[in-house]
Amino acid sequence: MTSQPPDPAGHTTHNLAAFMPAEFWEFQARYDRAWLEYSRIHLGSAAAARRLVDGTFLYLATIWFRLEAMPNPGAHAWALFKQRVHGELEAQGRSPATTETLAFARALRAASEPLLNSFRASFHAEYGPEIAELEEGMGLYRQMTKLSERQFDVLILRDALGFDTKETALIMGIQEATVRSTRRTAKHRLAAAMGFQFDETADIPDTDVTDDTDKE
Repeated sequence: MTSQPPDPAGHTTHNLAAFMPAEFWEFQARYDRAWLEYSRIHLGSAAAARRLVDGTFLYLATIWFRLEAMPNPGAHAWALFKQRVHGELEAQGRSPATTETLAFARALRAASEPLLNSFRASFHAEYGPEIAELEEGMGLYRQMTKLSERQFDVLILRDALGFDTKETALIMGIQEATVRSTRRTAKHRLAAAMGFQFDETADIPDTDVTDDTDKE
């Protein structure tokens, strides 16, 4: 069975359409936006992100039947995609946890905004508004780059890019409970690193309550 690709912006070369199965294009449609946004905030260029994502899908097309037979194709594809992002950054002399791009800085701020809100009153009371805004932002950015890779990715996908828990789990190839526990652990670690107790009532909880233990 073959199908035309979901190609709203000419994402993947059309010559694949003649022989790739519908399942491949469904896979591409499922992950394309998340991969594009994630790579864009790291590379700082929509065009570079588009090329990297398209190249990744082209490679996955060549190993599609092997990938499809794996126990967790999404997790394998996510790991491969991350390797390509890291490789591109290394080629540019940069690291994955860099704030050199404006998009990345904005993503960090969006992901840390719930913590900033809960910290703001304490900082303002002790230092005054102007110093507080500077210190809390810079401190959180530094601490976010020290999180485990999984914790960092969950915050970026879940809080900065706006994917819900189910979508984040699908993108990363992990359980929804792992997303919830990883997100909670990351925020507690950030709060502790900043010298504050994280006020969970300041954050919007997930509606489901299943839990899991973050291994990282």
